[in-house]
Amino acid sequence: MEYAKIGLKVGLEIHQELETSHKLFCSCPPKLFKGPPEFIFTRLLRPSQSELGEIDPAALFEFLQGKMIIYEGDCETSCLVEMDEEPPHKLNEEALDTSLIVALMTDSNPVDEVHVMRKIVVDGSNTTGFQRTCVVSLGGSIKSGEKTYELEQICLEEDAARKIGDDASATRFRIDRLGIPLIEISTAPNIHDPKEAQEVAFAIGRILRSTGRVRRGLGTIRQDLNISVAGGAVIEIKGVQKLELISKVVEYETLRQLNLIEISSELQKRNIKDSDLQEEFIDVTELFRNTKSKIIKSATAKNQRVYALKLPGFSGLIGRELYPKRRLGTEMADRARFYGGVKGIFHTDELPGYDILEEEVRSLKDEVKASENDAVVIVAGEADECRNALSAVLKRAKEALQGVPAETRAANEDGTTFFTRPRPGAARMYPETDVISIPITSQRLESLRRLIPEPPEEKLKKLMKEYTLNEKLAKQILESDFQELFEKIVKEMNVSPTLVVVTLTETLKSIAREGCVVENITEKNLFEIFRLIGEGRMYKEAIYETLKWLSNNSEASPLEALKALNLETISREELRRIVELKISENKMMLEKLGEKALGPLIGILMKELRGKVSPDEIRNQLKSAITTFIKDRKE
Repeated sequence: MEYAKIGLKVGLEIHQELETSHKLFCSCPPKLFKGPPEFIFTRLLRPSQSELGEIDPAALFEFLQGKMIIYEGDCETSCLVEMDEEPPHKLNEEALDTSLIVALMTDSNPVDEVHVMRKIVVDGSNTTGFQRTCVVSLGGSIKSGEKTYELEQICLEEDAARKIGDDASATRFRIDRLGIPLIEISTAPNIHDPKEAQEVAFAIGRILRSTGRVRRGLGTIRQDLNISVAGGAVIEIKGVQKLELISKVVEYETLRQLNLIEISSELQKRNIKDSDLQEEFIDVTELFRNTKSKIIKSATAKNQRVYALKLPGFSGLIGRELYPKRRLGTEMADRARFYGGVKGIFHTDELPGYDILEEEVRSLKDEVKASENDAVVIVAGEADECRNALSAVLKRAKEALQGVPAETRAANEDGTTFFTRPRPGAARMYPETDVISIPITSQRLESLRRLIPEPPEEKLKKLMKEYTLNEKLAKQILESDFQELFEKIVKEMNVSPTLVVVTLTETLKSIAREGCVVENITEKNLFEIFRLIGEGRMYKEAIYETLKWLSNNSEASPLEALKALNLETISREELRRIVELKISENKMMLEKLGEKALGPLIGILMKELRGKVSPDEIRNQLKSAITTFIKDRKE
């Protein structure tokens, strides 16, 4: 795809938790707790009007869902500040210094005075109903490859509470993460290619990690993307946790907007107008009294209803693919679930199907007076839920006439996205009156300049030279969370730098793709694995299975893993005995193939001994034994 021709614009918002001794507005330690909560409290958050009488649409959307918010906490990681029962304390100066260092590294211009603002957020992720944030610097740039990309601003803000559960009536959060210092780096929308977006995100990540002042691990860095194409709209996609997923998210959103524009164009060709889409919800329960559809039967068995909505001119468009796994019908279903609480929708582009018969579809179309060019959407549930769901579907259909609706979406792990709420408006920011402003003096900036770390590009060259790594491997370890661990392992252990890099990057990603929770593997265990390898008590062939086992047994040690997997090393004497046994068992092969039997016999032994002994040792002993066997046969 020629992204320049379609006017693709991408802006990044990189959020990274900072490594500080305490949270942003209190003295609680910035860490999470795993055990049961020590206290629980509930809130029902409401949006408020701005000074001009405006209400933020995103805040109103969250409020209309009517959910109770349940908060869990413990006394070590949270206090009355997180509970919104005590005013915030002074801004964390350590976090501010780190933000200013990043600003100086990117030629961003620090503000004269830092003022904390309140940003309205009523999704429950903050007990106050707003997030505290402050602008630290404006402008700046970052280099990626041969290009330079503009920054808009750098902010310092408090991280949100951690969502741990959600159902129709309540959302549950833990407030341990609430208040952890978070730096936000926003780029200008001057990125015009999915791969560029990912590369710029990696470049920002390298700068942040180079400070040695950021937290590591899943959940400590999150990316929000603002994406648009010519004729589309700015779509904010929140919560991309993996940097390597960014290009896929941008690619999919580009396809989505282009196809929505095409659908809008097709509707215009069919002369469909806003006034053609009427709020006429028809009860069609009786048409499905004898249906074989399990979903509808389950609803009617509870005395629930089935409602239908005719969408004139939408035939063939609701089922049209926007990008892999997502259709316009999927987006309508998202809205129906959010606003109506139903499980999903059926539409005539996909029927007959789902055990709904062709005869039932004909009866449905006759009942709502649908022509060949019309589509019909049906939902099952309580009557009010059905009407609310179809009202949301109707609104989404009207938006399809215009093309791409401006909205906020969230990312799935496969790069697809889903609707979460409308885009926030300009009325969501106002001053924080409980935190004093902080002047940024020239003396402070001068002292921080002396703390600026080595630039990532220089660190890359040093990694390649000092550890004899190629550029690919050096970049991999530089962009990972394990650079410090890598250097410590290589300096203290007698192990190959290449093996360490491959293990900490490629191997961990590989087992993650198999569904293993790599976050359960501690740095202590990784360090121990290479200590065992350096001492000859473990072989590199055992690394993969050991890491997989440790991902499910986080409290265990690598030695316990080796024992459980039967991968404990064997002695040379034991190997010699096994080799002699295999020679004895395969005399006919040896007599027939002679020295050429080495390959097949290595395969047999590696299958049995992989991870327990060095492949080179197997080859050497086997080769010696075969030579002796042939010599004895000749004599």
